[in-house]
Amino acid sequence: MALIHSFEKSGNWLFKHRGEIPVVLFLLAVPVVYFTSYSWLGNQGRLMVNIAAIAISFAGFLIRAISIGTTPKGTSGRNTKQGQVAESLNNDGIYSTVRHPLYLGNYLMWTGIVLFTYNFWFVGLVSLAFWLYYERIMFAEERFLERKFGQDYLDWSLQTPAFIPSFKNYHQNTMPFSMKSVLRREYSGVLATVLGFAFIDMLRIFFETGQFEWQRTSVYVLACAIVVTLILRSIKHYTKLFHEAGRS
Repeated sequence: MALIHSFEKSGNWLFKHRGEIPVVLFLLAVPVVYFTSYSWLGNQGRLMVNIAAIAISFAGFLIRAISIGTTPKGTSGRNTKQGQVAESLNNDGIYSTVRHPLYLGNYLMWTGIVLFTYNFWFVGLVSLAFWLYYERIMFAEERFLERKFGQDYLDWSLQTPAFIPSFKNYHQNTMPFSMKSVLRREYSGVLATVLGFAFIDMLRIFFETGQFEWQRTSVYVLACAIVVTLILRSIKHYTKLFHEAGRS
């Protein structure tokens, strides 16, 4: 098998299993938190790292929200777990600044959680693993888009970076931002992120004291996130409140 076909095949396989990444990160976080010494940070240093971690994850959520809230139905920005889907090429708005904003958002959301372990080596390791993993996925997606849209895709890809945004060729999105789309599609990702922070916080306390401490801010935030998720999921599945014509 030619290397280009091997990359595409493995990318499609990784795409279908990308939802398993959080499980791997949760498992890796256990020994990392256990063996990481952070006394050298001090209280002020820990506070600064906590703020930075939350800010990075929130930035990732904003990028995903902008992408999802401005994506019309059937575009290249709406792939499914079963495979690549695209009836039209999405190259407006945020897609005129970066070709894979959703994956950039994923990276930032998970980087914030990883940084919360206070282990900077772990941040580097996860960043490298993310690059190797998603590089194959992006390769497979772009092969699909190139075959589907030909020169239109090539023109867009040549002037739009894959992962690090550039605003020099930005042009406004033709589809207005929809908060309904974000509420309908992003609640599970937000819950997973909050769960990640709470998991690390509880794990760290357990390793320090030998017992779980439930009266913590992270637990309260997680409880609120679960309630909001259940409400949004119920609205999505049992009502038409979030339905919008022309939206995925």
